[in-house]
Amino acid sequence: MPLNKLKKSPRNARKTPHGEAHIEALAASITAKGMLQNLVVEPETDGEGKPTGSYFVTIGEGRRLAQLLRVKRKAIKKTEGIRCVLDTENDPQEISLDENVTREAMSPADQFERFRELSERKGWGAEEIAARFGVTAHVVRQRLRLGAVSPKLMQVYRDGDLTLDQLMAFAITEDHARQERVYENLSYNREPSIIRRDLTKTNVAATDRRAIFVGPVAYAEAGGTIIRDLFSEDRGGFYEDPALLDRLVIEKLEGVAAEVRQAEGWKWAGVHIDFPHAHGMRRAYPHTAELSAEDTAAAEAAQAEYDALTERYDSAEELPDDVDQRFGELEAEIERIDALRHAYDPDDITCGGVFVVLNHDGAARIERGFIRAEDEKPEPEEVVEGEDASVIDGVRVNGDGEIIGDGDYDEDGSHVSALDTEGEEAEEDGKPLSDLLIRDLTAHRTLGLRLALGEQPDMALIAVTHALAAQTFYRGVDASCLEIRPTSSTLASHADGIEDTAPAKVLADRHAGWAADMPRDVADLWGFVAGLDHASVMALLAHCTSLTVNAVKQPWERKPHTQQTADSLATALILDMTAHWLPTVRAYLGRVTKAHILAAVREAVGDEAADRIAGMKKQAMAEAAEQLLAGTGWLPSLLQTTRSAWLTEQPEAEQVPDDTQGTDAETFSIAAE
Repeated sequence: MPLNKLKKSPRNARKTPHGEAHIEALAASITAKGMLQNLVVEPETDGEGKPTGSYFVTIGEGRRLAQLLRVKRKAIKKTEGIRCVLDTENDPQEISLDENVTREAMSPADQFERFRELSERKGWGAEEIAARFGVTAHVVRQRLRLGAVSPKLMQVYRDGDLTLDQLMAFAITEDHARQERVYENLSYNREPSIIRRDLTKTNVAATDRRAIFVGPVAYAEAGGTIIRDLFSEDRGGFYEDPALLDRLVIEKLEGVAAEVRQAEGWKWAGVHIDFPHAHGMRRAYPHTAELSAEDTAAAEAAQAEYDALTERYDSAEELPDDVDQRFGELEAEIERIDALRHAYDPDDITCGGVFVVLNHDGAARIERGFIRAEDEKPEPEEVVEGEDASVIDGVRVNGDGEIIGDGDYDEDGSHVSALDTEGEEAEEDGKPLSDLLIRDLTAHRTLGLRLALGEQPDMALIAVTHALAAQTFYRGVDASCLEIRPTSSTLASHADGIEDTAPAKVLADRHAGWAADMPRDVADLWGFVAGLDHASVMALLAHCTSLTVNAVKQPWERKPHTQQTADSLATALILDMTAHWLPTVRAYLGRVTKAHILAAVREAVGDEAADRIAGMKKQAMAEAAEQLLAGTGWLPSLLQTTRSAWLTEQPEAEQVPDDTQGTDAETFSIAAE
C-alpha cells in the first residue's frame, strides 16, 4: 500500500500516543533492517459505505509513524510501498487489543546478554548499535555493561532474587570473580550503595587528590584502568590500580621538585605524598628584601596602569577581550614583583631544602626552607673575656688547646683560687673581674630588673613577647634573659591528617607571615619588638602564646585542672568549633558506636530522623547521619563551648562585645571571668 494512503485508525485500541523515542527507535530499526512486521489495515469507506482508496492502520501505527519520519528526513518518498495485510473479517478493535495484550516482553536479562553478544560477534561499537536500534549510545553502553555481569548473578536476577538496581550496582566492574565474591559476602542489607562500596573499596575515586593530580589521560597511558558507574553519578569513575597511581604521583612530584631545585638553588628536595610532619628539622623563612630600582619602577608602572584600567572600565558590564587579557598580564606582573619583596637568605638556600608534597586539592604543594641537622652551621665558640680562650664541651681551653683553670671549685662552680685572691687580682691593672664578683653583681642587677619590670607593665609586655618570639622563630633558647620556656606539642601524632586541614593552613600562614617580618639576626629582635605599635605587639604575643596551648586529653594523664583551664579559655574566647570541624564519617561518625550516631542525629535533627536510620548497618548509618547532620552545627560534648554567664545575662542586642568600647581593664576582667 502507498504510505500516503495509510491513515490512523479511530478503532485502534492504543489511545496513548507513541513516544518520540519509540518512533525514533522504530525508524532506525527499519532503516537498518527493513520493516520486520507488516501492518494490518482495513479499507476506509465514505458515508455511503463506498471505499475511498485509503486504509486505516489497525495494527502497526507506530511503524506507520516511523515511516512518515523517514519521509520527513527524505529517506523515502511519501508514496513508498508498505507491506500490509488487508483484514476485513476480524473486528478491528479486538485485533488491535489482541496485538497489545497477548504478547510477552523479552526478559531484560536476555536483552542485556543479546546486546553483548551482538557487540562481540559483529564487532560493533556502542554508537553503531545505537544507530541501528534508535537509542542513545549511553543506553547501549549501559545494556552492554549489564550483559557483562557474571552469568551466575544474571541467573539470580532472572530468578527474582536481585533487583535491577542491584544488578546495575554489580555492573560497575566486569570482574566476575569480584562480583561473585561481593555477592556471597552480602548480608541482609543489599542496598545498591553497599554493593558499589564493596566493589570499589580497593579502588581510588576520581575525586581523590592523587587522581586529580595525575589525571585520567596520564593514568590510562601508563596502563591504568578506570572503571565507571554508568548508572549513577560517579564523578569520573574509580582508578583500579592504587599502586600505579601512587607511582605516577611520586614521579610527577619528582619532576616538580627537580624544577624548583634547579630554578631556586636548594641543596635538596624531598618528595612525599603526605607532608612528613615528623621531619625534625629547623625551618627558615624568607625575610623582607629590598627591590632593585628596575623592579620598583616596573611595580609602580604596572600598578599605575592597573589602576587606570580599573577606573576606566569600572562601570563596564563586560570587558573587551584585549582589556581582560591585559588585566591578567598586569596581575601576573604585580604578583611576580611582590614575590621579590621577600627572599630567603642565600646561606639557607645553600644548605636547606624543600618538601614537595600533594596538597588536599590535588595540586603540588611546595614547602621551602628546611635545614637538616647535619647541614646546620656550628654555633660560634664562646670566648672568655680577657683571655685567649674558649669553651669547648664545657671545658675552658686557651688558643693552644691547653685546659685553663686547674684547681678546685666550690659547690656553685666558682674557682676556689678566685675566692682566695680576689682582693689581690682586683688591684692589678688589666685583670678581669672574678667570676664570683661578676655573679654577685649580676645577681643584684637581676633583682633590680625584676623590681623595675614589675612596675612597668608595658615594658613587661615587650619583654615577654621578645622571649617568646626568640624561641618561636629562632634556633636556640638563650636569646632572652627571661626564664620563660614555651613548649609547642605537635598535634599530628594525636589526630591523623590534622596538619592538612583548613584551620592548620590558616595557622601556618599566620606563622609564616610573622616569620617573614622577623629580623635575620636574633640580636636585632629586641629592637624589632620594641618598635612595634601596641596592637602589633599584642598580635605577636597572642600568636606565640597560641602555639603553646595544649588541651589534648591523654588516657593516662590525670590533669583535671588543665582541662578546666582549657574549658575556661574556650569560654573566654567564645570558641565556635563549628567553624573548624564537621561531623563526618571519617572524623567522628565512623569511629563511634551506632548508639552514639543515633544520639547525635536525635539531638540535632529529631527522633523521626533517628528512627529512619535505626535499622541500617553501621557504615550505611554513619553515611546517612553525615548527610542529616550537615549544616546543623551539631558538635560532640568535647567540642562544645560553655556559654559564659556574662554573655548569657546580656540583652540579645548586646551579647557580642564591642572592641571599640570599654577600657582594657574591663576587657581583661571579662576574659578572666
